Amino acid sequence: MARQFSGIKPTGEMHVGNYVGAVGRWVDQQDDGIFCVVDLHAMTMPYDPADLRSETVRLATLLLASGLDPQRCTLFVQSHVPVVAELTWILNCVATVGELRRMTQFKEKGDGQESVSAGLLDYPVLMAADILLYDTDEVPVGEDQTQHVELTRDVATRFNHRFGDTLVVPKATVPPVGARIKDLQNPTAKMSKSLESPQGTILVLDEPKAITKKVKSAVTDSDTEVRYDVEAKPGVSNLLALLSVATGTPVPDLETEYATSGYGTFKGAVADALVEYLRPTRERYAELAADPAELARFLAVGAARAEAIASATMDRVRTAVGLLATR
Repeated sequence: MARQFSGIKPTGEMHVGNYVGAVGRWVDQQDDGIFCVVDLHAMTMPYDPADLRSETVRLATLLLASGLDPQRCTLFVQSHVPVVAELTWILNCVATVGELRRMTQFKEKGDGQESVSAGLLDYPVLMAADILLYDTDEVPVGEDQTQHVELTRDVATRFNHRFGDTLVVPKATVPPVGARIKDLQNPTAKMSKSLESPQGTILVLDEPKAITKKVKSAVTDSDTEVRYDVEAKPGVSNLLALLSVATGTPVPDLETEYATSGYGTFKGAVADALVEYLRPTRERYAELAADPAELARFLAVGAARAEAIASATMDRVRTAVGLLATR
């Protein structure tokens, strides 16, 4: 079975778009997968240390609550396997500054800044180290992250050419397009983790009353027909996508069911369905959050499992590049 690796930064709260688009797929395909809360990546932009700690715990708890099972997959915190920093340095001696400067994310986040951290420039090399450290075969990513995986492939191939066949060269896999969840207040824009539109973003841990309020105040149009038409009716189409995700009912069937019900009834159905869809995760999250020792145990087990894989990779890498053995 191909080994998959995925990472997620502990920045911002998880919204239903993240939940459906990424985490849901992780849960469905988790057997033997490696999943990482990439806290080191979160340090490349200005941050508060206390927030980083709390958000790392929060995200790890939420991933477990969402259905990742430590018996079936490996879930850990990036910094708990510190050899990733060693491999990053070694790969820095293989990657080039020109490659890193061409990365879209660096250009976007550094645009207009008088000073940016070296870590932001080096972000893709740390990502490459994450991927290569665990002998990853496949990296499921969105279209916006394929450039980073291509850099990882280039660096791994260059390393192998220079030092011998040492690193597994992974490939990016772009999952099939699922429901594209949009902002409830601006249904032409995707739901955002940055929470620039708090009333347009449904958080996984929102209370039922908050979910209902957000859905009922969602932007629609002056028509009354419930119909899926992204161009003419983006707000209604977004609500139909959410209802389809929450109920497992195909959109055409929902169009038939709610075509003439009116927007009030339709929005009420969407709100009720989302509340029930997210309820198991909210309840499991509350259980896990009440027992931080159990979370720590789960993460320690995951880190130990990840460390075993990483150590074997680093032994090969150190031998290949000419570093003296420590034992």
